[in-house]
Parts: sequence; C-alpha cells; structure tokens
Amino acid sequence: MNRASLRYGSGLMLLGALGFVVYGLVFFVRSFSGSGFELGVSTLNGLTPADVEEFSPAVMHYIRHLHVAVAEFIMATGVAVAALAWFGVRRRQGWAWIAAVAAPVVGLIVVVPMHYAGRFTYDHLTHLGPIYLATLAFLLGAVMAIPGLRAAGSSSNLGRAPDRAR
Repeated sequence: MNRASLRYGSGLMLLGALGFVVYGLVFFVRSFSGSGFELGVSTLNGLTPADVEEFSPAVMHYIRHLHVAVAEFIMATGVAVAALAWFGVRRRQGWAWIAAVAAPVVGLIVVVPMHYAGRFTYDHLTHLGPIYLATLAFLLGAVMAIPGLRAAGSSSNLGRAPDRAR
C-alpha cells in the first residue's frame, strides 16, 4: 500500500505540476494572440485590449510584459515542482515533498485572494478552473504520497527529527 500510494501520489503531483506548465503556456500564448487580456478576462471594466492600445500603447505593452513574466513564473514553478515530484518524492525524499508543496502553495496564497477583490470581472470557470483542477490533482497526490514517504526504512525525513552529524 505504501509503495503504491507513493507511486500514484507522486504521479498525481507530476500531473498537477504539468498542468501548471500548460496553464502558463496558455497564459503566455494569450498574451500575444486571442481576444481579451488573459484566459477568462475579455475586458477590464469594459475596456478591450484594443481600447487600451488605442489609449496608450505603452500601457498595453506593459500589461503584456507583466503577463509574459507571470506566465514564465507559472511555467518555471511547474517545471521545478514536476522535477521535485518525479525525481525526489518518487524516491522517498521528504525534503523534495516539502519543497514541491511549498512552491505552489506560496504562489497560490498570494494570488488567489486578489481574484476575489472585485476590481474587475472575469469568467471564474475559464480563468481559475484549469489552475484549480491542476492544484486539486497536485494536492491529492501530495496527500496520497505521505504514507509512502513515512514508510519504515524510508530515507525520508518527513515528520522526523533530523539525524545529527557526528
């Protein structure tokens, strides 16, 4: 059971992390093509990207610049978390589990509340749905992996005091 939970758990963590990469890639592509500002955000208080471009090309360029930077950080986080899940968690490395969970949690704790401030409207399902789905898969995998990490004889230090060097 512990071995299977670790295998399936780290696999779900990997799948969720790859979902982050795909979401970031879509975010990146939409910065240069398509209608709207980003996935699920067609206007900002009634202004389309064309309206903002007409008003101030510099402002629209800045918005695109920020979207590209955010997309790259989403993809980079996804790649790092995927590597931690596949090469660390799957090998029962507790430190890899902690790092893999901490990275997206820190990002989501900061960004998710901003979406509920009510400053602009967006389609919740298309804007947040994909990242919530990837996060759900990732977190389910992280929870599933815990018994395998804590198995007797594991090299994991998850939940255990570190050995002192002599």
